[in-house]
Amino acid sequence: MDMSNIFSPSTVDMVTMYATKYSINILLAIAIFLVGKWLVAKITAIVKKMMLKSNVDATLVTFSESIIYFALMLIVIIAALNQLGVNTTSFVAVFGAATLAIGMALQGSFSNIGAAVLIILFRPFKVGDVIEAAGVMGEVTEINLFSTIITPVDKRIVIVPNSSIIGGNITNFSKREQRRVDHVFGIGYDDDLKLAKETLIDIVNADERILKEPAPFVAVSELADSSVNFVVRAWTKTEDYWDVYFDMLEKVKLTFDEKGISIPYPQMDVHAQVQNKN
Repeated sequence: MDMSNIFSPSTVDMVTMYATKYSINILLAIAIFLVGKWLVAKITAIVKKMMLKSNVDATLVTFSESIIYFALMLIVIIAALNQLGVNTTSFVAVFGAATLAIGMALQGSFSNIGAAVLIILFRPFKVGDVIEAAGVMGEVTEINLFSTIITPVDKRIVIVPNSSIIGGNITNFSKREQRRVDHVFGIGYDDDLKLAKETLIDIVNADERILKEPAPFVAVSELADSSVNFVVRAWTKTEDYWDVYFDMLEKVKLTFDEKGISIPYPQMDVHAQVQNKN
């Protein structure tokens, strides 16, 4: 092999030209990546700061921060590859196809993420609220991108997919500052109706947790098969609801026993007729 041809001036000039050209492209690509990464971090921080100032939910802030960062970084990477001479059109096509495949495989997870965004944007409830959703009732202790964690009164931890919550009815017991306690109490037909009503009114008025406005309500609601039923409705602060609810049941039973007012239970009288065959 003639080594003189390899190291001829024309060959050296060509190698020098290509080395210079690609060295500049590599340096420019690195510069694009580094500067782009710095700008992405700055833009993401600015957007996060603006969202926090607008009192946007922390979960949505974290989610949006991640999406914005990765979307902008993808643009930076494509720009850097393009500077190197890589055919980014085919790269984008492959990336799009991979994204579609991953999306189809994880469509359940993405539906939960979409539901999380809806929960955070429309705020049907927040952390600390007592809700009933997807067949579970309890306090919301956490809202993440995939699920909502609800803690019932017995302190279990129930993890409910966000899509299940959005797809059904949501009852928020903490949305209002006041809640109404509803009870139905039955007395026997032979009991003193006026005494029973006065007793229920006294029990309601004696509880300081029950609000005067709206005024409590006590009235006969039904003449049932085995009892005369009273409806008792009283408003209280949301945080006092369950204490008032259970205390009223106990107080009514004890007071009715003291005053000789019966609380009947369902019963059936059976009459049998015996025929004499003689």
